[in-house]
Amino acid sequence: MLQGHGDDIYRYKDIRINFSSNIYSHADLSELETHLREVVGMLRNYPEPEPFSLEAVIASKHDIPADSILVTSGATEAIYLIAQTFSLQKASYTASILHPTFSEYEDACRMYGIPPLSAYDATAHSILWLCNPNNPTGTVFSPAEIRQYAQQFDYVIVDQSYEDYTLAPMLSPKDAATSRNILQLYSLTKTYAIPGLRIGYIIAPPSIIRLLRQYVRPWSVNVLAIEAGKWLMENNVHVLPDLNSYLTETERLRQRLNQIPGIKASETQTSFFLAQVTPHTAAELKDYLAKNHHILIRDASNFRGLTSHHFRISTQSPQENDQLVSAIEEFIQHPQDL
Repeated sequence: MLQGHGDDIYRYKDIRINFSSNIYSHADLSELETHLREVVGMLRNYPEPEPFSLEAVIASKHDIPADSILVTSGATEAIYLIAQTFSLQKASYTASILHPTFSEYEDACRMYGIPPLSAYDATAHSILWLCNPNNPTGTVFSPAEIRQYAQQFDYVIVDQSYEDYTLAPMLSPKDAATSRNILQLYSLTKTYAIPGLRIGYIIAPPSIIRLLRQYVRPWSVNVLAIEAGKWLMENNVHVLPDLNSYLTETERLRQRLNQIPGIKASETQTSFFLAQVTPHTAAELKDYLAKNHHILIRDASNFRGLTSHHFRISTQSPQENDQLVSAIEEFIQHPQDL
């Protein structure tokens, strides 16, 4: 298992502003909390061995057949399940992964003996992994690009965990369900800002879902996660901010950071983006912000293809964003305080 993910708030004593997770941190979850208190007695019983009731709700919401859906304990479980499933087939697959991107694709492939390639290689028995929007860069592949890749590769896996954080067009659930070889990953964790409840799902042609289901562990999704997922989707709950305003604030923050000497913030199509600090390292900046300002950022140096100077930021409130800018300015101006 990989170490060094974002949101490692547990490593610090007093973090008050968290820029390190791409998930919106100001969601109002009070109604969900009330609902979960009402059903907490369900903890006394086992959940469904497979969460078919939640799959039925998802099918209704997307207007696709339930046999095109497989619910998992977060999108990360889906990643490892897919790698395991393809590793056990007769064909010897290779995996194309364009870096920098979410590290678990490569980790899962290595764990199950699928050779990961750091370039697009559509030779025989090839799988392409796409993060869309891409973590950590915030870039987006168009539906047309994905359909083109689907003609070139045996299978295309499209991780759309952050689709609710961009205005760019996305491949639809029906596109995946009716395709020949596209597997879409979704994350209720991100959509509803509930990272502590692991809920994700896969949408794919029924034949692929049946194959994946052979390797699913029983009771992998806990009862409160199932109930939360059903309640959130059945009630059409929306916890994320107005996306136009959120992305406008992201651009304002990015431009302010680019005015600081030694900081370069990259363009993005989402609410998170990559930045670089020089001549210092991202680890030094992260440590300074945590200890002196109770602010947490994501040291992105462990993404393949990035350097020790890269860090990732996820937009927060305007006031918190201004605090971050001021704190980084202080870091740049007073390196002797490191």
